[in-house]
Order: sequence, then structure tokens, then C-alpha cells
Amino acid sequence: MISPKRFSELPEYAFPRLRTLLGDLSPGSNTPIQMTIGDPRHAPPALVGEVIARHNAAFMSYPPNDGAPELLGACAGWLKRRYGYDADPERDILVLNGTREGLYNAAMALCPETKNGQRPAILTPNPFYQVYAVASLSVGAEPVYLNATSATGHLPDYDAVDPALLNRTAIMYICSPANPQGATASMDYWANLLRLAEKHDFIICADECYAEIYRGQPPVGVLEAIKATGANPERVVAFHSLSKRSNLAGLRSGFAVSGPKNIARMKQLRAYAGAPLPLPLQMAAAEVWAEETHVEENRTLYAAKFEAAKGIFPDLQIPDAGFFLWLPVEDGEQATLKLWREAGVKVLPGAYLARDTEAGNPGDTYIRAALVGPLGETIDGLTRLRDCLYS
Repeated sequence: MISPKRFSELPEYAFPRLRTLLGDLSPGSNTPIQMTIGDPRHAPPALVGEVIARHNAAFMSYPPNDGAPELLGACAGWLKRRYGYDADPERDILVLNGTREGLYNAAMALCPETKNGQRPAILTPNPFYQVYAVASLSVGAEPVYLNATSATGHLPDYDAVDPALLNRTAIMYICSPANPQGATASMDYWANLLRLAEKHDFIICADECYAEIYRGQPPVGVLEAIKATGANPERVVAFHSLSKRSNLAGLRSGFAVSGPKNIARMKQLRAYAGAPLPLPLQMAAAEVWAEETHVEENRTLYAAKFEAAKGIFPDLQIPDAGFFLWLPVEDGEQATLKLWREAGVKVLPGAYLARDTEAGNPGDTYIRAALVGPLGETIDGLTRLRDCLYS
């Protein structure tokens, strides 16, 4: 259980910090543009409302905690199409009320109290999604932040981690495509990570919620690496979601896939602590996971915005995946203030997504801009951003 002392170790959440930073400052434009939060704004699939209406009577019943057979089957079908991975719907998949729930509960269900007689460590990329840190502290583990910088390809360099630390590592969180940098793990990267997990006996929690937002080739997934290397699926819990893939953040539909032992332990915890998705929403999610046309259309919309970004920032390395720009600046907070005061564009200081370490805060000299709005608005926002900060 998380104690008040451990809770004090948590960083303040990024968006309250941003509100404090900007305070009562007025935007430097009559048409301010919001580019802070990764809240998809493309239209969701039209079929969602129709399916919910068709199953409306099911709101009267308690939903199945582990997931309706239709939804479990649809998730397994998507894994087969996307990664060529065969998952048993009943044994290997757990339906989630959004992947944040699963990312948190994976640590609760799978992290031991000690590892080799010591306090376990949970490794987290830095920058990172805040739930990784909260989960680590909640189970009494030590969160260890591994800086992901341009020098490491914006993913952590696990070969540089002290073997003594790896020996007490219980869980390793990794996000690919990365939030906020958009970096993607290669097959070799995943294979090396699986080798380390086997050697040092830890579980990889692979947050792949941005896996369907890409330009060019689809990012390699950890499940493909399991299949290619013959690794033990119990070494991995992979997480997927409809929030970004299908612009359905409010549907709260995600799932975890792993080996049957890990899933059984997560199911046991969820029986007491979970909040199962209402059955009509599960039926809608099942049909959305089975439909790909809207996903391709969604990628096309993002691709147009990133193509525009290339024209506005010709010297910038555009990420292969995700929907953020991780923009270098001298000082993230000062750039955010200047941009809001002078151009009316709201972004997020990179430091708010990371933690201070002995090597510094890897987000100090970055801002994050979310390319989730319409094309014209995005072009306007990026043009203002360039003219304000880079001219």
C-alpha cells in the first residue's frame, strides 16, 4: 500500500503544473490554439453509437469482469492480423477499462515484495507516463528513471544499466512508440530486452497504445519479437487501446495480453479491484477492433499533419510514430510562457513529463506539441510556434 511518505515522492501531474505556470496570463491571440493534451479529435467510427443502441438493454446487467467472449475474440483476432501472434482469448487476454488501469494493476498483481532479498526496482523510461511511477511506489518498489535522450535514440539504453540493478528489477515499463518522442523499438531492441528479462528474471510491461499511429511501416511489436525469438510470453505484458487507434478515449477500452499465469494473477486482482466496461460498450469495442478502414483513414489524417510539419520545420527529425512533436528549445518552461504570451499557442514543457536524475532532466530543453486538431488549426499552431520560438 502506498504510504504518505512514498506519495510525496510523486511528481505533480503535468497539467496542474502547466496551469500554475501560465496562471492568469492572457493568450497573445484572439484565437488561442491548444496543443498540450493528447486527446484525439478526429471523428470516432460511426458504428459505435449504433452498436451501443442495439445492445442498450445490456446496461441492466453486470458486465463480465474478464471481458465478453465477443470482445476477447475480437482482441485475439486483431493480434493475429497485426502481429501474427496467436493468443488464447480466455487464457492470454484481459479486457481493461482503459490501459491505465492495466498498467497500474500489473505492478500490483505481478511485483514481488522482495527480489533477491532486496527492495525490488521498477525501471521506467524518462520521460514517462505518470502511472508507471505511481504503480511503482504503490507496491513499495523503487522507481528507477532511465533517461531516454537523442543520444540513446529516445529509448532507454538497457545495456548501460548496472547488472546489480537488473538483478533486483521486478518490472520494466517501456512505451513504444514512445510518448512523447515517437521513437519505436526495433526487432533487435525488443530481442535484446527479452534476453535481459530472461537473464535477470523480470517482466516487461510494454505500453504500445500508439502502435497504430505511424507513418510508413508499422512499428515492430513486442509480441512479434516473442514469436521470432521463442521467448517465454510470461516475460511480457503488452497493452493496447482504442483511445488513439480509433479516437475513442472516452470509451475506455483496452486490453492486456501475456502468458496465462500473468493474466490469471491480473484477473484475480481485477475480480476485487476492477471496474469492468459496461457490456454495450464491450460490444461496440469488439466491432471497432474488428474494423480497419477507419484506422487507415485516421493514419492518413495524421500523416497530412506531419507532412505539413516537415514543411514548417525542414530541419526537424519527424518521428515515425505517435502524434506528438518533441521540439528542442533552450528552456521548456520559458518557451511555453513565451509561446502562450506572444502567440496564443499552448504546449507542455518537456520537463513536466520527466523526472530529475543525476544526469539531469531529459525534458528540460524540450516542449511537447500534440498534433491532434484539424489540419488547418495544426498548421496555424505550428507556424505561430516557429515564428515565435525559432525565427
